[in-house]
Amino acid sequence: MPKGYWVSAYRTISDPEKLAAYNKLAPPAVKAAGGRVLPRGSRVVAHDAGIAERTVLIEFDSFEQAVAAHESAAYQEALVALSDSVERDFRIVEGID
Repeated sequence: MPKGYWVSAYRTISDPEKLAAYNKLAPPAVKAAGGRVLPRGSRVVAHDAGIAERTVLIEFDSFEQAVAAHESAAYQEALVALSDSVERDFRIVEGID
C-alpha cells in the first residue's frame, strides 16, 4: 500500500507566537495518527519557483491515514491555534509504492 505524505512549505510567518502554539499541539496529534516527521525546518535549497523557507515532510503508512490525520480533532485544534499566522503551501500526496 502506498504511503501518504504531508508536505508543507511556509511562505511567510507573521506571528511566531501562534506558530509556537501550533508547534505544541501539532506534533502529538501527528504522532497519535501514526505520522513520522522526516525533515522539519532543516536546510533547504530551492530551484525554479521553489520556496526556500521552513519545509516540513511527514510520512504516514497510507494516503488514507494522512488524510484522516489532517481531519482529526486533535490536528484541527492545532490549526485553530495556527489560524492566520502563516502563509503556507500544504498538501497531502500519495507515495508511489
